[in-house]
Amino acid sequence: MSDFPGTGSRPGAALPGADGPAGPGGGRRLRVLAAMSGGVDSAVAAARAAEAGHDVTGVHLALSANPQSFRTGARGCCTLEDSRDARRAADVIGIPFYVWDMAERFREDVVDDFVAEYAAGRTPNPCLRCNEKIKFAALLDKALALGFDAVCTGHYARVVDGPAGRELHRAADAAKDQSYVLGVLDADQLAHALFPLGDTPKELIREEAERRDLAVARKPDSHDICFIADGDTQGFLAQRLGTSPGDIVDTDGTKVGEHQGAYGFTVGQRKGLRIGRPAADGKPRYVLDVSPVDNRVTVGPAEALDVVALTGIRPRWCGPAPAGPGEYTAQLRAHGGEVPVTAELVDGELRVRLAEPARGIAPGQAVVLYEGTRVVGSATIAATERRSAARA
Repeated sequence: MSDFPGTGSRPGAALPGADGPAGPGGGRRLRVLAAMSGGVDSAVAAARAAEAGHDVTGVHLALSANPQSFRTGARGCCTLEDSRDARRAADVIGIPFYVWDMAERFREDVVDDFVAEYAAGRTPNPCLRCNEKIKFAALLDKALALGFDAVCTGHYARVVDGPAGRELHRAADAAKDQSYVLGVLDADQLAHALFPLGDTPKELIREEAERRDLAVARKPDSHDICFIADGDTQGFLAQRLGTSPGDIVDTDGTKVGEHQGAYGFTVGQRKGLRIGRPAADGKPRYVLDVSPVDNRVTVGPAEALDVVALTGIRPRWCGPAPAGPGEYTAQLRAHGGEVPVTAELVDGELRVRLAEPARGIAPGQAVVLYEGTRVVGSATIAATERRSAARA
């Protein structure tokens, strides 16, 4: 693994300008560390930063202690193939390139956290945790210590100047928008973050990559959970947590099935329940609750999933914290739509009430608040209030 030599440049210089056609930094030449995953998005982002006149260095994060040689289609990432693709892209762009070993930090902050959250009956978002702990904590801290001004990534989001400082906004391409998983970034991190792709649709990014002769132009996007290459989350958890047989019960406590580990289920799940006895009304049943205390999974009808309010803990703000209650829209899942809400901070917790019920909301997921396209902040969902309970 290679590392950067020490530099004499001033660390931590803030970015005075917004991301735009002329590049970030208000025209000032910046020292930029471009995180290059080996995919098309990060390659084009690095190329745009270099073309804007910045002093760009590419870095690939080795996040696996034992990386596989090749990807499995569009699943997984951080393979040796990805590292080589990133290096080839850096060569075409004409920028220095290094590989940083962050496998241990990734295992502790992302993988171990993922397993622990499922063991506790919660449903984490590892991409959000990776952005918070790896790309905009460990990587950014190291970049600033080495004299870089900013970290550049291929995320689809926009950072613009606002009245109170730099603001995080949704990407122009709504289908690719990744502002939800960036909602954990605070104002200081946004001051050193560059997202050059936020104003461009994905298909145009691929066309641009071809014009730039980047071999990754048509490389499939990675999806699902990057460290579970085969997509079998339940199998991954079983290897680490072992089997723990328990009961699947209906809302009245009647046993309707058995499981090999409550950690293998998440609120809102319908498939893979393996319930032998059908519901009295003949309708499908969904996971309503996962209780690690008594190793029990409760199932019931879809309407019992309707959430009308929730409590979020560990709030993080992408700027000044809101003062008093306010009206926002909220995104409750990485690929979900927005719901109108009212929200306020009460004793350090975010209390959110939904204007219309939403389903499949599980503790451990994130709630991200928006004002228009601007990301206000986020919190981890700790508890939900169901409509059926509110009526009781």
